[in-house]
Amino acid sequence: MSSPMLGFSDEDKDGTIQPHNDALVITLRIGGYDVKRVLVDQGSAVEIMYPDLYKGLNLKPEDLAAYDSPLVSFDGKTVTPKSQIRLPIQIDLDIMEVNFIVVDAYSPYTAIVARPWLHTLRAVSFTLHQKVKYPSEGQVKEIIGDQAMA
Repeated sequence: MSSPMLGFSDEDKDGTIQPHNDALVITLRIGGYDVKRVLVDQGSAVEIMYPDLYKGLNLKPEDLAAYDSPLVSFDGKTVTPKSQIRLPIQIDLDIMEVNFIVVDAYSPYTAIVARPWLHTLRAVSFTLHQKVKYPSEGQVKEIIGDQAMA
């Protein structure tokens, strides 16, 4: 079975404030909770979780696995992550396991989902249109960004 064509048109901009330079910020169901302020970052190779989400999900140190590969943050500084954890992200009926790197740093976001998540979902994101589109059950589904949160 072939996947439906994923694309964007001017109609996809309906409901957005144009012109804008906003990041794509969405709400995702992570670990069984609706998590707001999740940044979709096509330029990142790893999913990141910040302290607010770690605390909000009531995760314990024993839930985490070691991770010691340094990361480079947005401002070019090297950040040494604490650990990683594998958690489910649910979109409609689709559930996928994602490895989040837990970083002890300030961020306006609770988490960042990146290329591994987009590729697993077979999704396309577009900041201009403030949407993520992905194929599911023979149709195109979408996650709409929250410009006010961005």
